[in-house]
Amino acid sequence: MKSPYVSELQVNSDSTGVYLVQAKDVRQKKTGEPYLSLTLADRSGELDAKMWDNVEEVLDAFDRDDFVKARGRLQLFQNKPQLTIHKLQKVEEREVDLADFFPASARNLDEMWAELRAVVNGFSQPHLQGLLNALLDDPEIARRLRVAPAAKSIHHAWIGGLIEHVLSLCGLARMAAAHYGDVDLDLLLTGVVLHDLGKIYELTYERSFGYSTEGQLLGHMMIALRLVDEKLRAFPEFPAKLRTLVEHMIISHHGELEYGSSKTPMFLEAMLLHHLDNLDSKVELMRQAVKRDRSVTGVWTSYLPSLERMVLKKELYLSEEAEATAAREAAPMVRPAASANSPFADKLKQALR
Repeated sequence: MKSPYVSELQVNSDSTGVYLVQAKDVRQKKTGEPYLSLTLADRSGELDAKMWDNVEEVLDAFDRDDFVKARGRLQLFQNKPQLTIHKLQKVEEREVDLADFFPASARNLDEMWAELRAVVNGFSQPHLQGLLNALLDDPEIARRLRVAPAAKSIHHAWIGGLIEHVLSLCGLARMAAAHYGDVDLDLLLTGVVLHDLGKIYELTYERSFGYSTEGQLLGHMMIALRLVDEKLRAFPEFPAKLRTLVEHMIISHHGELEYGSSKTPMFLEAMLLHHLDNLDSKVELMRQAVKRDRSVTGVWTSYLPSLERMVLKKELYLSEEAEATAAREAAPMVRPAASANSPFADKLKQALR
């Protein structure tokens, strides 16, 4: 097991560790000499790093998505930890355990896959069940879906994040259908399983998470439509109108045209899919914002463009208030002693007679 992880580094301490280079930028000092600005990462988090000296020796020795061994000192810069690198060298992939460098779902992948298959096998609508089983039975789709992240960085951005997100939505869909009563649950669950399926090809996740050329050119909605079309060729009896509903749910699940949907949701299950998807992604985004914020002090995270706000570190906020209250209650109450012959004492004595 690798050591230390990013989360284990201590401020004002020296360390030597192996990390994945998520970003590499060559910049210039005021003197004109180059320095390196890096983002290093492992499965526990990310770390801002700078290398100020002897940069020419390593400038071309590594690139983004390479592994490096870095020796340096962790210090605070603008209330966030920053590693000042004194020495750096590239590490070959065969020398590392890839599991140490990629964040992964806390849930077991096999268990999640079995749960997803059980959801589909519980359908009462045979056409929708047949379509989904055809997709999940495809070895290539199954291999990718079991490990794909749900996003590059926004939410569920870890190995197994996509299937974890889908299963979370399955639970929300069941509750919504039970609450409103007139929801076609099989149709809603079909939208849940298919809405982000194209991400198995849109995203790359062999090293750091990114976008494939196909993903950049088409996007996950178009890719999902193509996957569905390929499988439906084996189901000539699939109802045309039902197919149209399924396709609409895929292309409208972002909700608004400015967010990438080519259509806004136009029937009940499509609207529910959009709002449940948005809810689940925002909840996880807020959780991760608090968990991964690198500010050392304060009860607020950095500003998050994806949420257009900072996020309160609620537990830290409440614990600080509790500590302050406990300190006030524990402090002895000291009353100032009044002079026996002071004017105030004389007046008080007269009032009490």
